[in-house]
Amino acid sequence: MNHYSKVGKLVRDRIPQIIREDGAEPVTYTAGPEEYRDRLRDKLGEEVAEFLTTDEESAPEELADVLEVVRALAADLGVDTDQLEKIREAKATERGGFADRIVWTGNH
Repeated sequence: MNHYSKVGKLVRDRIPQIIREDGAEPVTYTAGPEEYRDRLRDKLGEEVAEFLTTDEESAPEELADVLEVVRALAADLGVDTDQLEKIREAKATERGGFADRIVWTGNH
């Protein structure tokens, strides 16, 4: 059970500075470890939803946002980018990737 308010959302580290540069004063606080992980998961859903609804021109930028959140989640789990890539490579070696565009419809 979460013991914090769901008011607000996790933002990139430089957002408060950017808000100040635009002439406003942001209200922020630093999330604790449990809240941070929960908000990262929320952020992943938010970024994936944005990617799914964007046009082709904006898709790479939205996909980069997804990747940024994935990397933050991995770091929170104690997995660095190199380790994450090794895990991905091992799964791709064992089960393949998605390049062949195979769609499975069941078994006979």
